[in-house]
Amino acid sequence: MFNNRIKIKAVLQDEKADYDATVMGWVRTFRNSQFIALNDGSTNQNLQVVAPLGLLDDATLRRITTGACIKAIGTVIPSLGKGQKVELKAISIEILGDSDAEKFPLQPKKHSLEFLREIAHLRFRTNTFGAIFRVRHALAFAIHQFFNERGFVYMHTPIITGSDAEGAGEMFQVTTLPLDGTAPKNDDGSINFKEDFFGRSTNLTVSGQLEGELSAMAFSDIYTFGPTFRAENSNTTRHLAEFWMIEPEVAFNDLEDNMNLAEDFIKYIIRYAMKHSREDLEFLAQRLLEEEKTKPQQERSEMGLIEKLEFVVNNNFERLTYTEAIEILKECSHNKKKKFQYPVDKWGIDLQSEHERYLVEKHFKKPVILTNYPKEIKAFYMRQNGDGKTVAAMDILAPGIGEIVGGSQREERLDLLLQRMGEMHIPAAEMDWFLDTRRFGSCPHAGFGLGFERMVQFVTGMTNIRDVIAFPRYPKSAEF
Repeated sequence: MFNNRIKIKAVLQDEKADYDATVMGWVRTFRNSQFIALNDGSTNQNLQVVAPLGLLDDATLRRITTGACIKAIGTVIPSLGKGQKVELKAISIEILGDSDAEKFPLQPKKHSLEFLREIAHLRFRTNTFGAIFRVRHALAFAIHQFFNERGFVYMHTPIITGSDAEGAGEMFQVTTLPLDGTAPKNDDGSINFKEDFFGRSTNLTVSGQLEGELSAMAFSDIYTFGPTFRAENSNTTRHLAEFWMIEPEVAFNDLEDNMNLAEDFIKYIIRYAMKHSREDLEFLAQRLLEEEKTKPQQERSEMGLIEKLEFVVNNNFERLTYTEAIEILKECSHNKKKKFQYPVDKWGIDLQSEHERYLVEKHFKKPVILTNYPKEIKAFYMRQNGDGKTVAAMDILAPGIGEIVGGSQREERLDLLLQRMGEMHIPAAEMDWFLDTRRFGSCPHAGFGLGFERMVQFVTGMTNIRDVIAFPRYPKSAEF
């Protein structure tokens, strides 16, 4: 059998010696024609492979270059060098894949994140991105474990849909019709989508929520975890055109139940990552510390990465209404001194990221759950409160990135839902299937959406969302 390898992480963690092993991986460095730093992606730590003098001919030695892939067979022995307790003394080294040292972009030196985005297909081989994507994996696993332990059903909602769950209209259209102007048209000159593949206009989904509500009306507790798409021309450090979203929908939950579930969920997956990805988080914490040193003192975080994560899991989130938040923002010195790009001057405005971050980072210095937003700035499906002005919505705001969760109690009353859809010009006929959940056995229910990449950003301390997804999609960029 060719693949009887031991992962480098296992070799280094065991710290035992005097046994035969086969390892495979990619060369990070090769010095003195003898010492190979080998990495296989299981950990950021390299295993030193020692090639005794005379083991390899000159031609083979020249092929052991940075980026080359090798298979090494030998004996794990105690290491005399600094930095590792064991090393592999090779009796055989086979080159599995050559790497042209002159052309390989990842030379053993520090590379900027901007440069690495240009070679995203290779950046996994760096320590930073190795750590990020192992943490991402841990968080994804923890998400499924959290819901599975609580009896939720995992639903796969459609990626291609005919509805706009958010009502924002920022969707990518899906069509097989020709784009050269020869697509069939109606009498009024509009495109005749009856001739399209699905017989109607369709788009990539912005949310699995509406379909999630359908299944929650049968299974009670469900969640979705899948890709979502926004055709939003946002070139910021916290927006992507393609991202992953976790969306639980729970029958018989009200707004408070929804907040409790979201807070428990966030704390659970952070705890899991801290337990199972400690080494990677400590590496990322050190990386963030070095990055912070380059910033002006007033822009530096008051807490290190590990300290921030521990603070989040060990403290209750601050809960307040949108109205209370507006009063805090209106009266704060930051607003009065006109330091906000968007001044806070009246009730009813849509809070910007700078406002959210002020509440979290300056005022409360902990995650915040805002509730009861004005209905004019929220989606049609959110439950209307008795005051006629607000809806039972909730957003969770996190340090560093602002909104990380958006959710609400859903409007279960058919007459009020139809009234709101009319006010927002959402055609009821097209949503008839969704309205059936209110006609046949409606019940109070609630749910939320958590943007997975923003969660990964928060846990890893990365400042740009394009660095926590393998191949980021954003305006004018669909590489790889």
